[in-house]
Amino acid sequence: MGHCTPAAAATPPVLPPPPAALSGPEHAADGVYGTPSMAEAREDLRREHGALPAYKVFFDRIETRVRDGSDSYVVEGEAWYGGDIDKLWVKTELEGEWGEGVEGAELQGLWSHAIDPWFDVQAGVRYDPRKGPDRAHLVLGIQGLAPYWWEVDGAVFLSNKGEVTARAEAEYDLRITQKLILQPRAEVDLSLQDIPELHIGAGLTSAAIGARLRYQVTPLVAPYVGVEYERAFGDTRRFLREEGESAGGFNLLAGVRVWF
Repeated sequence: MGHCTPAAAATPPVLPPPPAALSGPEHAADGVYGTPSMAEAREDLRREHGALPAYKVFFDRIETRVRDGSDSYVVEGEAWYGGDIDKLWVKTELEGEWGEGVEGAELQGLWSHAIDPWFDVQAGVRYDPRKGPDRAHLVLGIQGLAPYWWEVDGAVFLSNKGEVTARAEAEYDLRITQKLILQPRAEVDLSLQDIPELHIGAGLTSAAIGARLRYQVTPLVAPYVGVEYERAFGDTRRFLREEGESAGGFNLLAGVRVWF
């Protein structure tokens, strides 16, 4: 009958703001409280929303590993200090067999700069003190939160001997309950060339995939158990076998995750 169809509404004209709208001060509150007071307040607001320094010390893995009766340990930690955009990072990793001392160690000092809300680019140096030949590296990497909430960390390393290696890690927190969390984790290591003195071959050198089930006693402390399968590849596997070492297998894990 026609009365159910609304008449086309007239589109209001779109006009620029009147000149008077832009004639006032840039910050209207300056006219009430004065420019010096408001400039200080604006600086406080800017600092509190992005420029306020903070810090965190975090040990993702403090764990013991059992495989074929051979017990070993891994300690992986990191710390950062800075604001939302720029941070100073320190990363470290230690590993070895119980009773045999530290077999491998790594220490990184990095400057980190946010390139978007999700990822930081990182650059700095890395030093590997070890029983055999030491190594120093330049580091260039990226770290952040990928789609579907995967935490990723990748880096390329150039050693003082001209050797180029790389590493990529990814992990995900699957919350079964608010306190019980399953964390799948994968790591891949690569090398551009053979490094026989470090038992590293060119190409894909090693990979590990596993899962850790942790119970968050408090937000700061979470013990866990897990299982992981790791494997060396190519010439890396050959170098390890020539030294009488295992080229891979399953590890049973038990450890704790803490942060301050």
